[in-house]
Amino acid sequence: MKIDRVETFLVPPRWLFCRIETDDGVVGWGEPIVEGRAEVVRAAIDVLAEYLLGQDPLRIEDHWQVLTKGGFYRGGPILSSAVAGIDQALWDIAGKTYRAPVHALLGGPVRDRVRVYSWVGGDEPAEIEDAVAAQVEAGFTAVKMNACGRVSQLATAAEAKALLHRIEVARDVLGPERDLAVDFHGRTTLAGFRWVMPELVPLHPLFTEEPLAPEYLHLLPTLVTASGVPIAVGERLYSRAEFLPVLQAGVAVVQPDLSHAGGISEVRRIATLAETYGALLAPHCPLGPIALAASIQVALATPNFLIQEQSMGIHYNTGADLLDYVIDPEPFRFVDGHARPPQAPGLGITVDENAVRQADRTGHTWRNPVWRHTDGSFAEW
Repeated sequence: MKIDRVETFLVPPRWLFCRIETDDGVVGWGEPIVEGRAEVVRAAIDVLAEYLLGQDPLRIEDHWQVLTKGGFYRGGPILSSAVAGIDQALWDIAGKTYRAPVHALLGGPVRDRVRVYSWVGGDEPAEIEDAVAAQVEAGFTAVKMNACGRVSQLATAAEAKALLHRIEVARDVLGPERDLAVDFHGRTTLAGFRWVMPELVPLHPLFTEEPLAPEYLHLLPTLVTASGVPIAVGERLYSRAEFLPVLQAGVAVVQPDLSHAGGISEVRRIATLAETYGALLAPHCPLGPIALAASIQVALATPNFLIQEQSMGIHYNTGADLLDYVIDPEPFRFVDGHARPPQAPGLGITVDENAVRQADRTGHTWRNPVWRHTDGSFAEW
């Protein structure tokens, strides 16, 4: 069996899918994407495909080593995301070849179901009470929200009050028996986060995500030591090497993205590294159905897994959503806030190839917004 064809598809709202086909007709799907830079990742896959064509698709680890290291210059979100999508597709092929779901190939399940959370509140969170209540009604036991929208580098009294009020409202609706995760999206500084951190403690967040932008992660030891709430980071880290110092800093939760951090192969290794530090895995995934399917497979086989992000109905998904690109929605039918183990081989989903090819004819040019402070200077989105 040899790799015969590698294709990519730009599909709305902001995703990139990768299809790998073997000479005997086995097809694997992956989701390689850097949101806002999909065309660049697509070009990277075209280059990597030059090596893949004619290769045995089942030599997944060998391909991972060559694709990540064979070009001499290594790392970065574009390369690691291109490799991530290819890696997902190769695991999908392996599962279909061996007639087993990927989690069985990873050592088998360590849990019977996968807890997921739902999003409430977008870039400028508002109407939190109704949004949280809707997710509770849908059976979810945890939600995540952006703590704030545009915020000053040192939050004003009004900004801090509004931020805390939104979180308090969400906690009141959820009650003590459900969980609330709070995403700062790297929008605060060390001093800014420390300003509001003590007020978060009685609200008992499951974790506070990305309080600092990734270029300031050398400040994490100070933040973790001072913090009374669990810190989570990792959606903008792409390898074990990048996760090591944040684990040494003492973060509670790591959030690698299976479409950014080298795919199933590398995220499994990141999870194992995190386990040695007593940290938990909560994969980042505000993306499409293939990325979520891959994440669920890893979650099923990972002992230190905490909870899985999923993006159905998220504020980014305008014009298309996850279920638009799969034949059977059953793998994404959550019961009591949990995903059940898919039993189909590979990633456990059947991609609607006709829908994907049709969507690619339109494609997309999604870009994240550029924000500015009131004085006209750049603001972190």
